[in-house]
Amino acid sequence: MKFFQQLLLAVAGTGLLAPLGATANELSSLNGSAAINDYMEQQEIDELKAWRSQNQVTSVNQFSDVRPTDWAYQALSNLVEKYGCVAGYPNGTYKGGQAMTRFEAAALLNACLDRVTEVTDELQRLMDEFKKELAVLRGRVDGLEKKVGVLEAQQFSTTTKLKGEVNFILGGVPDYNSDTRVGTPPVAVGKQDRTTFNYDVRLNLDTSFTGKDLLKTRLRAGNFTAFSPFNAGDSLFKLDKASSTNAGASGAGGIDTVSIDRLYYQFPVGKSFTLTAGALVRNTEILAFIPSAYRSQLLDYFSVAGTPGVYNKATGQGFGAVWKQPVPKGQGFWNASLNFIAQDGEISNEGIFDSDGSLNTMVQIGYKATSWGAAVAYRNGTFGTRTINSNGTAFNTLTSGQTSNSFSVAGYWQPIDTGIVPSISAGYGFTDISGGIAGAADSQSWYVGLQWDDAFAKGNSAGVAIGQNPSAGTGVKDPLSLELFYKFQVTDNISITPGLFYIANSSNQVNDKDLWGGVIQTQFRF
Repeated sequence: MKFFQQLLLAVAGTGLLAPLGATANELSSLNGSAAINDYMEQQEIDELKAWRSQNQVTSVNQFSDVRPTDWAYQALSNLVEKYGCVAGYPNGTYKGGQAMTRFEAAALLNACLDRVTEVTDELQRLMDEFKKELAVLRGRVDGLEKKVGVLEAQQFSTTTKLKGEVNFILGGVPDYNSDTRVGTPPVAVGKQDRTTFNYDVRLNLDTSFTGKDLLKTRLRAGNFTAFSPFNAGDSLFKLDKASSTNAGASGAGGIDTVSIDRLYYQFPVGKSFTLTAGALVRNTEILAFIPSAYRSQLLDYFSVAGTPGVYNKATGQGFGAVWKQPVPKGQGFWNASLNFIAQDGEISNEGIFDSDGSLNTMVQIGYKATSWGAAVAYRNGTFGTRTINSNGTAFNTLTSGQTSNSFSVAGYWQPIDTGIVPSISAGYGFTDISGGIAGAADSQSWYVGLQWDDAFAKGNSAGVAIGQNPSAGTGVKDPLSLELFYKFQVTDNISITPGLFYIANSSNQVNDKDLWGGVIQTQFRF
C-alpha cells in the first residue's frame, strides 16, 4: 500500500477510535463488573430517551405486540392517545408481559402526571370564564387557612377534647313524704311535694395519646338535695340525671361545688380486648353493652334494664376488661366483660381489696347483633355495697357480715327501619342476700320497655315502660312503676323530654301509697 493511502487510513482509524478511547477511560474509572453493567444500562436508557424524543407514539396500534383482545388494551390506548405519555421500545414493541423495575414505573408515572396536570386549551377557557369566582374561592381558602392557624395556636390541647352535657329538670311528686317516711321509728322530714327546678352539669375531658386509648376526666355539679325524691338513694323516683354536689351536710343544701366523678384510663390490647383502670370508674361503664334499647334517660331504674341488683352503678377505684369477638363490621359478635370496683377503696383503713371496702365484682356474657342483643350477668357485693330493694331501709346497702349475689338476664330487639313497630326490651333480676341479721333482704325485679324512634318526626322518640322494682317480698307489697316519655329533638344539640311516672305500692311511703310525678328535662350537649 502506498504511503499516502496508509496515512489516510491511520487518520481515519484514529478518528473512529477516539470515542472508544473516551469510553474506555470512563470504564477504567469504574470499580468492578457491577458498576460497568450499571454504566451500560444508563447508556441504553439515554439511547431510548433519544429515540423516544424523535419517534413519538401517537396510537396504540403502533405497537406490534398489542392486540385489541388484551385485557389492558383500552387503558393503554387512553395513556397513548389521550395523554401521550407511553412510548414503548425502539423495535416498535410495548412488551406488556415483561416485568417493570421500580425506576421504570416511577418514570412512567411522572411522565403521565406531567401531561395530566398540563393546562389544556379547554381548561384555560374555563379558568378565564370563572376567573372572578376562582378568585373569591382562593380568598376564602386563604382566610380559612389563617383561621386554622389561629385555632391551632390557641387550642386548648392537641390531645384533649371537651364534651359537655347540661340538664335542666323541672318537676315534682305530689304527696311524696308529705307526712312521714317509713323507718323505725318513722322519720318526719316535712313536705317534699313541691315543684323544683334543678340542674345537672357534666364536663368530659377526653384525652387520647394514640388515637385508640382514652383518659377520661369528668367534672360534675348538681343542686339536687339528698332529700329530693329525684336524688334520694332509696327513692323509686330517682332520676338518672340527678346529682348533688352541695357543700351542706349530706347534700341537704349549701354552696354548689364542682367535683371529679370520673377518672380512668382505657386502652386496647390487640384486636379483641379493651382494658380499663382508674381511681373513679363505674362498673356499668366497663361493659361491652347494656342489653336494652329503651333509653328515656329519666327514671334510674329503667336505665339499667330493670335489674339494678346487678347493674347497681357502683363507682370507685377499680379495673376491668372487655372482650369482643373479632368479626367483619356489621356482623353479630359474642362479648364478655369483667370488672372489679371498690366503692371505698381510697380509704386507708379499708383498702381496695378489703371486704369492708364495699367491693363489687361483675361479669357479663352476651351477644350483640345488628337489631338485637341479649346478656346474662352476675354481681357479687360485700358490706356497704348498694343493693336496691324496697324493704324501706335507708340507702339499701349491705350491713356488716352481709354479701349479695345478684343475677340478671336481659335483652332487646329493635326494627331495622323505624315506624309503627317499636323496639322491645325486657329484663329480670334476682338478688340473694346471705349473712348478717338485719339490713337488705332477697329481692327480685323485672321490666318491659317499648320505644319508638323517629316518632312523628325524625330524631324524636317516644316510649313507655313498666316493671316491678326490686322488692324484698317480706310482708311488703311489690311496687310497680310506670313511665311515659316523649323526646323532642329540637336541634342536634338540644332536646326536651317531658315524662310522667306512676308508682303503685310505693313501699318507702306510709301505708304503701300510690304516687305519681312528672318532669320536663331539657338537655344541652356541646
